[in-house]
Amino acid sequence: MFWQLRDRTLQITRPLIMGIVNVTPDSFSDGGQHATTESAVAHALKLVQQGADILDIGGESTRPGATPVSVDEEMRRVLPVVEFLVKQLVTPISIDTSKAEVARACLAVGAHVVNDVTALRGDPAMGSGVREFGAGVVLMHVQGTPQTMQLDPKYDDVTAEVAAFFEARLHDSACSGIAAQCVALDPGIGFGKTSAHNLTLLARLKEFQRLGRPICLGVSRKGFLGHRLGRPVERRLAGSLAAACHAVSRGAAQVLRVHDVEETRDAVEVYAAIDEFRPRRKE
Repeated sequence: MFWQLRDRTLQITRPLIMGIVNVTPDSFSDGGQHATTESAVAHALKLVQQGADILDIGGESTRPGATPVSVDEEMRRVLPVVEFLVKQLVTPISIDTSKAEVARACLAVGAHVVNDVTALRGDPAMGSGVREFGAGVVLMHVQGTPQTMQLDPKYDDVTAEVAAFFEARLHDSACSGIAAQCVALDPGIGFGKTSAHNLTLLARLKEFQRLGRPICLGVSRKGFLGHRLGRPVERRLAGSLAAACHAVSRGAAQVLRVHDVEETRDAVEVYAAIDEFRPRRKE
């Protein structure tokens, strides 16, 4: 499988690690830790040293109940970080935004991917920007908005409904001129789902492989792990790695979006090393 990001093609022969850089004061896990340009850049460079294949730069928290920020404020937070990193690194840069103006500005200075939690539905100008730059794009499923999504999420069959959403978004993206090879899909763990919905999606994640696009999985430090384990956010690493390794072991996720790059990379590499010795069925 491959993923086209502007002028480069990522051949996905192993799970890619997408390192999270939150340039925000209020993100659920590390809000305020990297809120300045200098600290965000330093953190991003550290994640690359630890083995990040992609960096995902975000300037607006999408945690449950988060307050939206203005275009100007989000731009102030992320654009200097993106500008610096694209000059210093060959690592692809993703901009985590649902605002077309922010996405365009970051793409104009060299970002490669738009990671949009609204799957191009939040801003009518987003699709054209992605198309014009030939950028990679992550289309995420969410029920509701960050302000409402965890109030009372309901599904008859969460996996089937997320799959139907993906099919509709792939169709609409193609109609907008966005090439299928530029698209990755994110089931939106924790976005308008109960803990049971999240665990169901993880158990059935491989079903999305029939869509033929990379699956981007974001489980790192999320609330359903805390609910299950009784752990605060800073003590959810083991649970995060268990969920990531489960997905990798079934070939169900091609991109892992994480806070803990080094630990995730180690876990994935050890799994891959063990898997090399797994008995294979004779044809």
